[in-house]
Amino acid sequence: MLITIIVFLLILSLLVLIHEAGHFFVAKKFGIKVEEFGFGFPPRLFGKKIGETIYSINWFPIGGFVKLYGEDEAGGGKITTARRIIGHVPDFKRTFIGKTAWQRATVIVAGVVMNAVLAAIIFYVFLGISGFKTDLPLLSDYKFIGVNQTNVNQVVISSVVKNSPAEKQGLKAMTKVIAVNGQKIIDSKDFINIVNLNKGHEIEIDWSSLQAQDIHKTKVTPRISPPKNEGALGVGLFSLSTAVLNYETPIQKIFSGIVHPINLMSYNLNVMGNLIKVSFEKRTTEPLTQGVSGPVGIASLTGSILEIQNVKEKILGLLNLAGFLSISLAFFNVLPIPALDGGRLFFILIEAFTGRKVNQRFESLAHSVGMAILLGLMLLITFKDIWKLFPK
Repeated sequence: MLITIIVFLLILSLLVLIHEAGHFFVAKKFGIKVEEFGFGFPPRLFGKKIGETIYSINWFPIGGFVKLYGEDEAGGGKITTARRIIGHVPDFKRTFIGKTAWQRATVIVAGVVMNAVLAAIIFYVFLGISGFKTDLPLLSDYKFIGVNQTNVNQVVISSVVKNSPAEKQGLKAMTKVIAVNGQKIIDSKDFINIVNLNKGHEIEIDWSSLQAQDIHKTKVTPRISPPKNEGALGVGLFSLSTAVLNYETPIQKIFSGIVHPINLMSYNLNVMGNLIKVSFEKRTTEPLTQGVSGPVGIASLTGSILEIQNVKEKILGLLNLAGFLSISLAFFNVLPIPALDGGRLFFILIEAFTGRKVNQRFESLAHSVGMAILLGLMLLITFKDIWKLFPK
């Protein structure tokens, strides 16, 4: 648990610091005074002033911020208006709002760009280690771009009954069944038929975890007379369609680090759209909430990856997670949602094209409401993730 938390926080810290560094360095480039560079959200745990900037570590290590001089309340800086700054501050040119709309827009976009670049770098490393080949579970009929795609069916162990032959031999839930006695398994019927034909006789199961490519072999003897509704092995099964993605040609490999995160993001948006559709059809939010995770859920996934025995596969799992989180952070941050970078960018672009500043009181209120809604959603998702950790 401790190692999981440390690794999760290290990944999160990298993504946040890279994002905020984008804001920081571009702001410095434009001569904007940076009042604070903080990791986590206040209250402050530790802070040290170097030059004109306070570098701080805060109590809630989920996120971070760069506090720019003259930035509005929503951006994390001082609550000011252009008139008050001009009247009372001699270095107005060093304030955030003292810069042109396009300079401010560039400062805002810099964080998103940094996360997108980081995601590309991570996935170049990930694909280089994996031989430019990976696979993804297919939850919809989706065609990936810029890569050779082959769809295959796999059988997954969804649950393992306590004290069953499967549990006693170390088989776990959420693992893929590859073959039984050397015979490749294509669907659940193949698996069940072979098991039933070998009741009382030892069989060898080839399996791997969902996050890894490493293959394990387990010998187990199916029961002749199993308890009711448990089956000979004591496992639950479901079929899973998987897309095997192979970046084969030189052009595909050259652009793979850019194409792959785009594929991942567009595919996940497609899945999310389907979940929203199902939620409306069934008039319940359960399908959507089951497909969304917050910090606790991501930390739990980190723990699952760390359980992988094969070192190479463990590294690939962590790289894949970090890369996907980085591109997700870039994408969702650029959306025109109040309180996020995209929301702030939206108001700046209105000013750039109309030549008129948006009423600061209205903008501040919009960002405050947006932040309250986002925090509320985060609390609900976190509660859901914690609830899923406990057995029903």
